[in-house]
Amino acid sequence: MADRLVSAETLAAHVDDPAWRVFDCRHDLKNTAYGEQAYAKGHIPGALFLHLDRDLSGPMTGSNGRHPLPDIECFAALMSACGVGPDTQVVAYDNEGSVFAARLWWMLRWLGHDNVAVLDGGLPGWRRAKLPLETDVRSVQPAQFLPRPRDIKVDATYVLAHLRSPDMLLIDARSEDRYAGENETLDPVGGHIPGARNRFFGENLDDAGCFFKPVEALHAEFADLLDGRDPRSVVQQCGSGVTACHNQLAMEIAGLTGSRIYPGSWSEWCSDPSRPVATGDQPG
Repeated sequence: MADRLVSAETLAAHVDDPAWRVFDCRHDLKNTAYGEQAYAKGHIPGALFLHLDRDLSGPMTGSNGRHPLPDIECFAALMSACGVGPDTQVVAYDNEGSVFAARLWWMLRWLGHDNVAVLDGGLPGWRRAKLPLETDVRSVQPAQFLPRPRDIKVDATYVLAHLRSPDMLLIDARSEDRYAGENETLDPVGGHIPGARNRFFGENLDDAGCFFKPVEALHAEFADLLDGRDPRSVVQQCGSGVTACHNQLAMEIAGLTGSRIYPGSWSEWCSDPSRPVATGDQPG
């Protein structure tokens, strides 16, 4: 758990450490200006801001989902400009239960950078510890981020080819109603990928929706969901490849390692009417 989560107290001891880089990933899907505005009003000392749409996603084509992955070289250039080198310890946080922080955590691991963690409790946990915020944006020394992509994601073709295969277990991180095809407000089609099991990402957090549950609780809950399946057979998905990263992070914290992400997720899947759709509260 220690290499995936960092406490507020540990981060506070390193806010002036040039070997550490902190990123504020706050975001609101319905008010995309919120994160940057909130950052300007106060952020963890030394933190730089990354925008989900502008920095952690690439251009949409209408068929590649709402938050497609950015071009690798463009993202690598951004990380270099932000001072992330091969030995830099990166810490990501947000104000939304670590949803958007987990996206950065996964992206850096995808590109071969293992020195990355999520601030457990995010900004609420930092405030609960009565630690300071600042409004200044500190300058950083550029570094050289060298991407080394790993095979830890799949595409729609893979998912379609393995829909009924024991080699793949889909886990959908969306809320129960959206999984069932109800109250869909983000995508034009309601429902889920046939065979997917639902694990709302919010279940990874404590009752306050702040800190991750203890390792033992996460392990028991995901082990029950896997029902004996190898964690490496899991493909994480959600609406657009963001909250799926939260479920993967929770599984990694629990010691259930090796799952992969379907970045396009439901928003990409449902853009092609030839792909099958299931509704209701069962995998289908």
